[in-house]
Amino acid sequence: MPLAELNKKIEDEDKTFVWLKRQVDESVAQQIAELGIKGVYQRREYKRKYPEGEAAAHVVGFTNVENIGQEGVELAFDKELAGRPGSRRVIKDRLGRVVEDVGEQVPPVDGRDLQLSIDSKVQFFAYQKLRDAVQVNKAKAGSVVVLDSITGEVLALANYPSYQPEKRQNLSGEQLRNRAITDMFEPGSTMKPITVAAALEAGRVTPNTVIETGPGKYNIGGFTISDTHNYGSLSVEGVIQKSSNVGALKISQKMSPREMWDVYTALGYGQKPQLQFPGAVTGRLRPWKTWRPIEQATMSYGYGLSASLFQMAHSYTAFAHEGQIIQTTMLKSGDPASGVKVFSPQNAAAVRKMLQMAAGPGGTGQKAQTVGYSVGGKSGTAHKQVGKGYASNKYRSWFTGMAPIDQPRIVVAVMIDEPSAGQYYGGAVAAPVFSEVVQQTLRMMGVQPDMAVKPQIVVQAVEESF
Repeated sequence: MPLAELNKKIEDEDKTFVWLKRQVDESVAQQIAELGIKGVYQRREYKRKYPEGEAAAHVVGFTNVENIGQEGVELAFDKELAGRPGSRRVIKDRLGRVVEDVGEQVPPVDGRDLQLSIDSKVQFFAYQKLRDAVQVNKAKAGSVVVLDSITGEVLALANYPSYQPEKRQNLSGEQLRNRAITDMFEPGSTMKPITVAAALEAGRVTPNTVIETGPGKYNIGGFTISDTHNYGSLSVEGVIQKSSNVGALKISQKMSPREMWDVYTALGYGQKPQLQFPGAVTGRLRPWKTWRPIEQATMSYGYGLSASLFQMAHSYTAFAHEGQIIQTTMLKSGDPASGVKVFSPQNAAAVRKMLQMAAGPGGTGQKAQTVGYSVGGKSGTAHKQVGKGYASNKYRSWFTGMAPIDQPRIVVAVMIDEPSAGQYYGGAVAAPVFSEVVQQTLRMMGVQPDMAVKPQIVVQAVEESF
């Protein structure tokens, strides 16, 4: 420490002591003690250790030097974790020695022990696979959310890039951001199953209702909405399987803006997640009265509204939990979560079948298939917003789904931000991460395989519309 800085520290006469350096290594402290400098004393302090390191950094967070929570669970539950110091009123002599007690004593209260719902093995594996995918696809960042669809527990919440909580000298906002709950983006094609479910619930379509999507283009309000191919006549199931934009907007036209808005709102879009965690965003869902026909059309396939990855994963619990949206929690529960009915169990099962088709042969998410477990889900790809428009060469790719499909145990959502290695479709970039996380998580949870070992993967990929 330079002499000028030292002098500045000790020039304040009101202080009884000043810190020269806090939380030094034990070897350094030993060396200073041996110097025997008059007036320099040492005080023993506690220092936080974070055994899960960067894999769980965004969940656990960290404290400052005074042990006050700054991020993550350390911040959200700071009061419960810290406890309360005790106090007593005393009389001291001029040397500072306690002579006698006066008045009441307040005993100290220990901090609460918290057991998170996060499974450390699932968290580590999800982080690992996410990191690999971001690096392979030369992406900017990525996130994974794993929810227990029975209890509502958050089993994993991983982001990359991350940081080492014990080495925070050169941290940037990019590393600190818990993207899964703080970043908003347009959900893209992952909204199509919700649009279809709303139409099923309103009685406007059945899974077998034929929707004419030819010639693969549709003009509305001076805008042209296109599919990647001309799929001609598709059933409602086929609209989800092929991820047809034209099909989704034609289904949405059978409903009023109010009906769609009610379903979106019931699923948590445009609302702050009821999660005991700092920084969770509300997303954006405009009032239905302001929707123009073009906006209602684009919302049906995920443009014109925004949500976090966590909100997307949470909304899919309605399909996994017999049509009920369930409350999520970061704390260990183990009890089945109570839910609020959004869809009938029959309609939820019908959508699950569509999601299974979308992740199977002929669908856009074939790479989501796993060994031994049936899966269902929806890929999504969207152009990133830059200023007031969309960047033609910047994408977000994701995949949201569940497994096993008949009786879902988990919901998994994966997002890869700006893949730049040649592939950018959600079915090609995010689905493989979904596949690996699902398989490993179900195996760790002791869920029995529900299908033949060999997955039904076909070579011919289907490009999704976005």
